[in-house]
Amino acid sequence: MSVSIDTVYQRVLGILNKEQRGYLTPQEFNLFANQAQQDLFEQYFYDINQFGRISGNSTEYSDMLTLLNEKINIFETIGPPASVSGVVNFSLPSDLYRLGSVVYKNQTTDAFGVTSTESIEAERINANEFLYINSSPLTKPKNIRPIFISTSQGIKVYGDSEITDINKIDIQYIKNPAEVSWAYRTVLGEALYDASNSVNFELHKSEEVELVFKILELAGISTRNLDVYQVFDKEDNQKVQQQKS
Repeated sequence: MSVSIDTVYQRVLGILNKEQRGYLTPQEFNLFANQAQQDLFEQYFYDINQFGRISGNSTEYSDMLTLLNEKINIFETIGPPASVSGVVNFSLPSDLYRLGSVVYKNQTTDAFGVTSTESIEAERINANEFLYINSSPLTKPKNIRPIFISTSQGIKVYGDSEITDINKIDIQYIKNPAEVSWAYRTVLGEALYDASNSVNFELHKSEEVELVFKILELAGISTRNLDVYQVFDKEDNQKVQQQKS
């Protein structure tokens, strides 16, 4: 479920041409498209914070908090860290936007020699808490009660000892949207859409109209055409007000 980059591009050009507002080059469109996608993506988290404070709508398809979570779920990812940095730090993925859970895969062998693996969520602690927690037998991390510290270099995970095996760690996180691109081939001086080398928007299908509005706003600002900006900024604000009412 994604939004076609070509559909948005053609609609943006169609509106600009209809309003006689000039031409948007593919390079300009790609720049504005990525900015629009990132703006909408980041707004989800502000909106969740806002709508989480008010009672939800009992109607299945109109509860805003549910709809926002559906849009964010597209970007939920689980997998091992990107790499081991040095000896003790697990590097985080380059596309990470927000870190969720760190999961330790604890392997045990019973009296019959059967090995089993249990996935245990590690507790996040601050770096300045580690010495205190590690010094007490009651709070000291164990394989059955792991902890992790997030640093600028990555994460450190502790069980019975510091864990350095990347195969024993999974992380759950929200990834950034992939960079979109309307690719093209030039034929007789015209830019023709190249689907095989293009990258679509990763946002929910319902964001197609909003992407068009956002790109037109950015195009209006870039060309200092305030008419374009004001028209589509007004449309955007009206939509926001409808969602909040």
